[in-house]
Amino acid sequence: MTEHTIKRFEDELTLLKEKVLSMGGLVEKAIQRSVRALLEMDSKRARKVIERDRAINALEVDIDNMTRSMLALRQPAAGDLRLIIATIKIVTDLERIGDLAESIAEAALQAEEHPINQFQHSLEELANKSVAQLQKALDAFAHNDVEQALAVIESDDKINRMFRSIQRENLTYMMEDPRQISNGLLATTIGKNIERIGDHAVNIAEMVIYIVKGHDIRHVDHQTAAALISGDLDEE
Repeated sequence: MTEHTIKRFEDELTLLKEKVLSMGGLVEKAIQRSVRALLEMDSKRARKVIERDRAINALEVDIDNMTRSMLALRQPAAGDLRLIIATIKIVTDLERIGDLAESIAEAALQAEEHPINQFQHSLEELANKSVAQLQKALDAFAHNDVEQALAVIESDDKINRMFRSIQRENLTYMMEDPRQISNGLLATTIGKNIERIGDHAVNIAEMVIYIVKGHDIRHVDHQTAAALISGDLDEE
């Protein structure tokens, strides 16, 4: 590549990362608005979340087109190639989180007929944890911060335990009062959607580690992942 071509490619990589972070910002807002619509029984806000999911999908298509063009025209190698490959996967996770926000908004509309008042506090706490995980994962991506990415992965167990606690709480309500079965099932579905946001945040964090370190830790336990990152364990 000529110096001019290299500069253009670097600018394209910077723009690519900016677009991913913009998409992440839209997804964060969608989750926050859908949960707020649920907690406040705000059907107008819930419908807006559903309508605005198109903007997230459009940005996904834009980024996909950009990555395909870069792969075909620039023939990137090493770290640049890892960034583009990881970006494709991260964008998929962000799009799925957007779909989860839409599902929560749709559940908020259902909650008008099946109130989940007794489950709201637990769901709000779970949502706050999951959104914080997403924010940390995106921040790790923005700054190539391996330590923060690893912290996101290690914190996922807390969200999983919190969701299991909500499941037990819902089951207790439904057993004590069969009239709460519809409400409890709706609350469980919402909780599962929120918990999955944390799972996607973990996926993003794993891709950050892949970008920076070149290690694919998607199918190893947390302890092994930490050892790989620190250099205490060599990949075969």
